[in-house]
Amino acid sequence: MSNKIHTEKAPAAIGPYSQAIVCGGLVFTSGQIAIDPATGNVEAKTIEEQTEQVCKNLSEVLKAAGSSPEKVVKTVCFLRNMEDFAAFNGVYAKYFTEKPARSCVAVRELPKNVLVEIDAVAEV
Repeated sequence: MSNKIHTEKAPAAIGPYSQAIVCGGLVFTSGQIAIDPATGNVEAKTIEEQTEQVCKNLSEVLKAAGSSPEKVVKTVCFLRNMEDFAAFNGVYAKYFTEKPARSCVAVRELPKNVLVEIDAVAEV
């Protein structure tokens, strides 16, 4: 049996999906982008600012599921431009201190024209 996760401290889903699902002792998050949950808009402009907002959003979803960034076992990261890789890593490393497994790819386009999206799987 699975449980849908929702928190007002992270952006609401912008489509027909949940912020996260808890199943079998794990939480599977949907991809988080740099939407400020207070305004519903993308306020951050740089890759560093957007990655910071994404990690904050992801942390709040994980917390609502009874988890945290320290319990993440796998992330999937999408960058609009691989030239942002080093700057992205600088912010990412502050949140994912346990160094989970990760995939990181460049994609042509992301929702709301953001620069980064991250999803995660974590222990609950």
